[in-house]
Amino acid sequence: MLTEQNYNDFTTKVFKITGIDLSNYKEKQMKRRLDSLIEKRSLASYDEYIKLIKTSPQALEEFLDRVTINVSEFFRNRERWEVLEQKVLPLIANGKDKIRVWSAACSSGQEPYSLAMLFENKGLKYEILATDIDEKILSKAKKGVYNLKEKSGIPSRYDKYIDVDNNQFSVDPKLKRNISFDKHNLLENKYPGNFDLILCRNVMIYFKESTKKDIYKRFNHSLNDNGILFVGSTEQIFFADNLAFKSLDTFFYKKI
Repeated sequence: MLTEQNYNDFTTKVFKITGIDLSNYKEKQMKRRLDSLIEKRSLASYDEYIKLIKTSPQALEEFLDRVTINVSEFFRNRERWEVLEQKVLPLIANGKDKIRVWSAACSSGQEPYSLAMLFENKGLKYEILATDIDEKILSKAKKGVYNLKEKSGIPSRYDKYIDVDNNQFSVDPKLKRNISFDKHNLLENKYPGNFDLILCRNVMIYFKESTKKDIYKRFNHSLNDNGILFVGSTEQIFFADNLAFKSLDTFFYKKI
């Protein structure tokens, strides 16, 4: 539906409206999403779609939901969380009064709350920054209320940190005390620093290779010496040493 020139023009206009630079995303994947949205609205061109998202808050919200990919779950890829608990935590907690963690692209909050449960259960002091580009999804994350079906991803030893009510559950308010939720655009905004651990999982697969490298370098600068980057299950970093990382375990990379 979108020609190459149309697509380039479209990404420029979207950036002006939303601050999201679609040129950093894999083009084929993004075009498929845009085609489906335009067809769903029975529009004839990208110009018509731009006019729509400029004038309709609902259409803009739908567009942002579609392009920012809000998918998460508690303790996603459980075996990797076991490595985090048994191998990574002893390294980053050693000699620290408090662990500083950044959950980048945190979506609806399952990841930072999973971290908080783990740290609380270990009796560790911690501070978690949880960020996402989508303000709507951040609002949901701050509430900490989830469908009961999602409870299946939480190990039973953490049941003490959730409160079940009919078909939903809420996280213990004390988990929220050490979590700050904030809007952040990985492609545009300045990166915060001084972290012992950064999690950015199942997001990089949507970016072009040049964009990935830039983000990894910026993550490296945001980590303390010997800090750890935890990536998603399809996001192995090849030639990590070129980015000042070395593999610590599968999908865990240590700053060097």
